[in-house]
Amino acid sequence: MTNSKHICIILLAAVAFMAMACNGKEKPQDTAEKIIPSNVSVPSEMEIEEGQTVILPLIGRAHVTTSDEIVMRTAANQDIICPILAVDEGIAIEFALPDNFLAGSYKVYVRRDGLNYYVGSIQLTILKALVVEPEAGTNVYGIVLCEGKGVPGVLISDGVEFAQTNADGIYQLKSEKKWKYVFMVIPSGYEVPSQGVLPSFHATLTQTVNTPERKDFELVKTANDNFTLFVLGDMHLANRNEDIKQFNQFAKTLNSALASATKPYVLTLGDMTWDLYWYSNKYEFPQYLNTVNSNYSGVLFFHTMGNHDNDMNSVGDYNKSFQYTRDIAPTFYSYNLGQIHFVVMDDIDYNNVGTGSELRGDYKRNFTAEQMAWLAKDLSYVDKSTPVFISAHAPLSLPSGAVSWNNSYLNGADSAGEANLSEFQKAVSGYDVHFLSGHTHNVFNRKFSNTLSEHNCGAVCASWWWSGHLTPGIHLSQDGAPGGFAVWEFNGKNFKHSFRSAGHPAEYQFRAYDMNKVKEVIVPSLGGNHKDFTKLSTAMQNYPANTILVNVWDYDPDWKVSISEDGKELTVNKVAAYDPVHIVALSAPRCKSASASSTPSFLTNSWTHFFQAQASSANSTVTVSVTDRNGNTFSETMTRPKAFSINDYKNQ
Repeated sequence: MTNSKHICIILLAAVAFMAMACNGKEKPQDTAEKIIPSNVSVPSEMEIEEGQTVILPLIGRAHVTTSDEIVMRTAANQDIICPILAVDEGIAIEFALPDNFLAGSYKVYVRRDGLNYYVGSIQLTILKALVVEPEAGTNVYGIVLCEGKGVPGVLISDGVEFAQTNADGIYQLKSEKKWKYVFMVIPSGYEVPSQGVLPSFHATLTQTVNTPERKDFELVKTANDNFTLFVLGDMHLANRNEDIKQFNQFAKTLNSALASATKPYVLTLGDMTWDLYWYSNKYEFPQYLNTVNSNYSGVLFFHTMGNHDNDMNSVGDYNKSFQYTRDIAPTFYSYNLGQIHFVVMDDIDYNNVGTGSELRGDYKRNFTAEQMAWLAKDLSYVDKSTPVFISAHAPLSLPSGAVSWNNSYLNGADSAGEANLSEFQKAVSGYDVHFLSGHTHNVFNRKFSNTLSEHNCGAVCASWWWSGHLTPGIHLSQDGAPGGFAVWEFNGKNFKHSFRSAGHPAEYQFRAYDMNKVKEVIVPSLGGNHKDFTKLSTAMQNYPANTILVNVWDYDPDWKVSISEDGKELTVNKVAAYDPVHIVALSAPRCKSASASSTPSFLTNSWTHFFQAQASSANSTVTVSVTDRNGNTFSETMTRPKAFSINDYKNQ
């Protein structure tokens, strides 16, 4: 039998299936469950060099001979005939693959006397040999390939250390293999192949620390200086509240936007799933991927991890993230799109938290010391003229009242090297940073300084899919923002952003209420006189007569909001308020069905992107004009009294 005697790094061939002929023979009968004429052992996975023969071990005495053949059956049920070259009694058999044989999944049969005897299935990787001498201590190595050639200067990381490919595209890494994966920092001007929506930029490490292993990566050249990033906040898919049906409806808006966008990509902000229902509803990451892949194709999804993407039945931050890193992505990593550097981080710290659903909320909000050390290394490779976008699930801060902020929201750091807001700000000082977050299911934008801004991007699921479940067609977050997504359009190092509401046209950017009519609808009996609804109805009744209330969910100080009455400008005040539509669509039916002593969850929040003006008459005409940060103006002429009906706000 032939054996390779040199130490190699391997080029990973493209994984695909090729329609291959069956040497002119008709496919013989299969005897899949019959005792086979050999004791061939087929591993589930195997890597071989291109041109090498395949060696399969035997268990016990061999019953196969060189007059038999090996059949490799593709996923398309096409048989590839492979001659057996040698049989080493009781040890192994050796057979040859035909030229141009491609990697992929195959069923393996022994063919004898016109019959195929099934012996197992294999995922076969075909590799090209490149001779290299590993450096002392190297235990992870490989090559980054594009169009058959190595790509120099590409960064590789294991979540702790970095290595960079040499002139031939080869990297060598000394890794502790803590995270059991290695990932490539996708360079500008490239993409990667994908498995469904998941980009193939990381690989699982399976060997011990003392065992070297090879992991190769593939790049695809692309012109992506101009691109569009769609940012999706909390999805909370769990196979409940008709969430899959509602998500499929949401997908129509996103797919329409993807189809018209320049070079689209997607970034999620965590809580794609809901840990509580992994077990009770059997809806975990594989089911999530099935749902997403059934709705989207041809677009890469970069993922951020949320608190509900941790396994509640494991102990500690590392173990709770295992299923996520196995099925989705590393918990922190970086990549480049066009001239922008992106960093994904995890600010949900489950260190020392035990198992059980009652402990799901016992996490701390901070960046671990390990992440901060890794971030410093990552940014050391980034020119300070490059815009940096960092995503994490929990926000850096929260609005507090109409105009102030809670700067201690990110406050879980309790050991050396961990980071709260102030430490994070120091770590990214000198870079132009935009921080993208989710978690709140609300929308806010904050500018900390000229070089640090935060954008809390709302939620795909809005109020955990409850509003659409209780009031079909109304899909709102607790702040009244529609379920939707942020849209970032990049042109080189320049960019702009906006918010797109699912089920509505792009121009849908605010709602305006004649509170005289709202007060007629939102009364205590609407919510069954429940104590928690009475609080909301009282807030509505407390508005002075002739109040105009406007919800501008994507507001930041670069927006302008004006309200005029019969052509006369009114004084406009920014206020914290409850959204009337959300009160009627979700809080009212949820409170009405709750027991008097209970406190229903997911009720309407008081939030800070509301504007209020006082008209002089109940019958005047009011014009609301809103100009966004990009110079687009949206307006409504309100002929008053303006009726308040939930049907006027349903998805289109």
